[in-house]
Amino acid sequence: MMSPDSLVLETPVSQAEPNRPPPPGPLRALWVELRPTQWVKNFFVLAPLFFSPHVFSLDALLRSLAACGCFCLASSSIYLLNDLTDCAQDRLHPEKRRRPLAAGLLRVGIARAAVVGLLLLSLLGGAALSVSLALVLSTYWGLNLLYAWRLKHAVILDVFVVAAGYLLRVLAGAVVLQVTMSAWVLICTTLLALFIALCKRRHELVLLEDGAPNHRQVLTDYPLPFLDAMVGIITASALVSYTLYTVSEEIVGRFGSPGLLLTVPFVLYGFFRYLYLVYHKEEGGDPTQSILTDRPMMVNLLLWVATAGVILYGERMR
Repeated sequence: MMSPDSLVLETPVSQAEPNRPPPPGPLRALWVELRPTQWVKNFFVLAPLFFSPHVFSLDALLRSLAACGCFCLASSSIYLLNDLTDCAQDRLHPEKRRRPLAAGLLRVGIARAAVVGLLLLSLLGGAALSVSLALVLSTYWGLNLLYAWRLKHAVILDVFVVAAGYLLRVLAGAVVLQVTMSAWVLICTTLLALFIALCKRRHELVLLEDGAPNHRQVLTDYPLPFLDAMVGIITASALVSYTLYTVSEEIVGRFGSPGLLLTVPFVLYGFFRYLYLVYHKEEGGDPTQSILTDRPMMVNLLLWVATAGVILYGERMR
């Protein structure tokens, strides 16, 4: 493997144009490289709080938010590590080549120091909240380290590793509150994460076309019909699993009715709308951006949260 030093240019890859604004300073470049917009993914840490009896506890809310913050630090550390090792491939990508490391706007030494610093802060913060949380964070970081060095080249296994990151976020939210997560929630989370990861692979394959193997070698093992078949299987599995969860004995026993079934149409629309963005708009490379910039998706998500909240906790709100 090539070392990060040999992959990163210390100067921008293109000459500055007369009317182009000056390049960002090191702190601004580092902030961009941390990808704060991707921290939305860490809201999965809050899922156990939303589905737990502690949803109205201020202490539980603060602990969950702190755990979410620890995951933000850990995930940004991983983003930096990935960009350090993938600079050469990122320069071949029409979007990723603008990242500060790939564009030569951020020095390797600063990025390396940030990787270590963010990881230590994350683990120390996690340990202060719960030893179990620190173990989950360590597992998340170690798994992503294996992914960066080896597993991202393993067909099918690579998307399972990406999905595991979402599952670990949910587990982090559960251990910090010391609650037991429903098996249905873990299944639905895993299927949703696999759906997002497969759609991302499809976007890369369509966007890069013949240049896809130069950016990510494993894409040669993902024929488009194969990806489409897996997306279809995962979509169906996720929708059926969520529907079964809403009418499960656990939910009916806890809340006295299968009222959560009313949220199924929102989940159906969310999946179908995302597929529309992937197949018709050729999006999906950045799921966070696709969701946050698409108004129907945002409205649907807010309606799901509001409806589920009223059904689950309507009695307590009175």
